[in-house]
Amino acid sequence: MRRLAATLSALLLGFAAAPAAAQVSVIHAGGLLDRPGQAPRGPSTLVVRNGKIEAVRDGHLSAEAAGAAGADLIDLSDQFVLPGLIDMHVHIFSDDDKMRARLEGPNRDIEDNFVIGVDNARRTLEAGFTTVRDLGSDIRSVTALRDGINNGLIAGPTIVPAGRAIAITAGHGDGSNNLNRDMTAAARAHQENVCNGPEDCRRAVRSQIAQGAEVIKFTATGGVNSNIAGGLGRQMFDDEMKAIVETAHMFGRKVAAHAHGTDGIDAALRAGVDSIEHGTFGTKETDALFKRAGAWFVPTMLAPQAALAQARAGARSRATLEKAEVAAKAAMENHRRAIAAGVKIAFGTDSGVSSHGDNAKEFALMTSVGMTPAQAIKSATLDAAELLGRADTLGSLEPGKDADLIAVARSPLADVTELERPTFVMRRGVVHKQAGQRQPFPPAGRP
Repeated sequence: MRRLAATLSALLLGFAAAPAAAQVSVIHAGGLLDRPGQAPRGPSTLVVRNGKIEAVRDGHLSAEAAGAAGADLIDLSDQFVLPGLIDMHVHIFSDDDKMRARLEGPNRDIEDNFVIGVDNARRTLEAGFTTVRDLGSDIRSVTALRDGINNGLIAGPTIVPAGRAIAITAGHGDGSNNLNRDMTAAARAHQENVCNGPEDCRRAVRSQIAQGAEVIKFTATGGVNSNIAGGLGRQMFDDEMKAIVETAHMFGRKVAAHAHGTDGIDAALRAGVDSIEHGTFGTKETDALFKRAGAWFVPTMLAPQAALAQARAGARSRATLEKAEVAAKAAMENHRRAIAAGVKIAFGTDSGVSSHGDNAKEFALMTSVGMTPAQAIKSATLDAAELLGRADTLGSLEPGKDADLIAVARSPLADVTELERPTFVMRRGVVHKQAGQRQPFPPAGRP
């Protein structure tokens, strides 16, 4: 009996130790932007092994010649290939149908929102965005979705979550605004993200980190979509902002500040934030602060236009409509000035305000206010990866980096709207879209 047990144990150990078969693909690209910001390459071959880029070579090589005998061949020889896109500002659980969301909201449970998020994640991935930074979701839900995607159970982009945005009472991000007394009491009982004063704000940051937040967001100013009057100006004191930034940085987390009004943008930059989201009412002095601080600007140009259209259609509150009118009017010229001044720009859409899957429409807006297609693409690849702190794995197609890549029919360097129509999407070596069609997930033969 002991001999049998020992034999079975050895067999089981042998099975456990047996390496899994390598997943290898050879991709033929008609054109290749392997390093955004540099000139594209012509016909090229990429070797992908176990979710990573192994090699990038000129010309269309056979699998054998590329050192990958027996690999699957993916023929994109009539397509233009570039790194997977990164959106630095999304809300993955937000329903695209704002009117329905307002009417059904009180009847929805967290599980209902999770189902919406699963669909949004897949649509975002199929739109060519292989990585997103979620800047405002229930922390337990978004980390569960993140882990489900990373473990191959759900199709979606890599998610870098912030959890709930840190906000002050009555501020943008306080979910109890303008509710009746019973709903206000219920909301406040569960709002770990709401804080008042520096010590309380340190607690709020630690609470989100303890539950899995990889980045911290706070609301330095009012917000367009808050159902409360008070405009878009500053809502936090210096010591509150400083406490949030210092606590997050102590834990190795970067900090994004939602900020519209000039006073809030400037205060957040002085507090040491890593990025400003929206930045609607910046000035020349603000641009200089960006440069001195080394901070990034995430303009989210789609958001004010989408919010205004929704508010005018009655899908948002009157408080939102008044703020949306002001923000939409000011945003684009402010963004034009900041771009011309050389402020560092990272791509972000605020999808969830605009529709998920429409993320790439941001590119046309960026070029309309002075960015070249090459600059706009770099903002959604290498620059976004730098802001994430993941430039060693994301943002370009180089050996050792994640095999996150997309293809379009023609070069987006000539027409950036090509990015609105990706024909091929691969994330970490798994094909999710090919010839413009959704692919089965998990792929055949994969666990």
